[in-house]
Amino acid sequence: MKKLFDLENWARKDHFNFFNSFDEPFFGVTVDIDCTIAYEKCKKEGIGFFLYYLHQSLAAANAIENFRFRIEDNQIYVYDQVNASAVINRPDNSFGFSYIDYFSDFDEFQSSAKLEIENVRNSNGLNLNGNNANVIHISAMPFLKFTSLSHARSFSFKDSCPKFSFGKMTDENGKKTMPLSIHVNHALADGYHVSLFVDEFQKRMNL
Repeated sequence: MKKLFDLENWARKDHFNFFNSFDEPFFGVTVDIDCTIAYEKCKKEGIGFFLYYLHQSLAAANAIENFRFRIEDNQIYVYDQVNASAVINRPDNSFGFSYIDYFSDFDEFQSSAKLEIENVRNSNGLNLNGNNANVIHISAMPFLKFTSLSHARSFSFKDSCPKFSFGKMTDENGKKTMPLSIHVNHALADGYHVSLFVDEFQKRMNL
């Protein structure tokens, strides 16, 4: 479900109008996430690490209203919930796009996500099942530690979905960290809102 957002009375109205006119309104940052507690929890409980941090990232995104904003027909809509359009790697090193619903309960989320991931891995091509506005575009590169990242973009396509990219987890003196790239549409969010998401995600990874 979505509802029209009151743009006229928004303190960021001028910011929206300014950045919404850009050919490239996205900006991005890369941060290191401490995964020590989360990884040990997954190892102890037999939980897949990818699905665990995917779930926690969606929980954090849903907790920040700006990450649920989407631009449609030059108006802002706020979705009740955002889900994941996650890249799933295949054994042949190709990949396909998945559409994974968010559930606050991890067991329910994991059960649904595993079915979708298996379907993508057993398919061919990209699995372009249409344009879903209420998603976070998510990719994982567990084989690469990066310090910055850019995205392929079609400027003719008006996109307002945030994008998360997770990199290779590394261990230094017992502390496990993982790079996370976050790209958001500047018409909808600023660095402040990105910092709220990062703080919320890190808090959840420390549970």
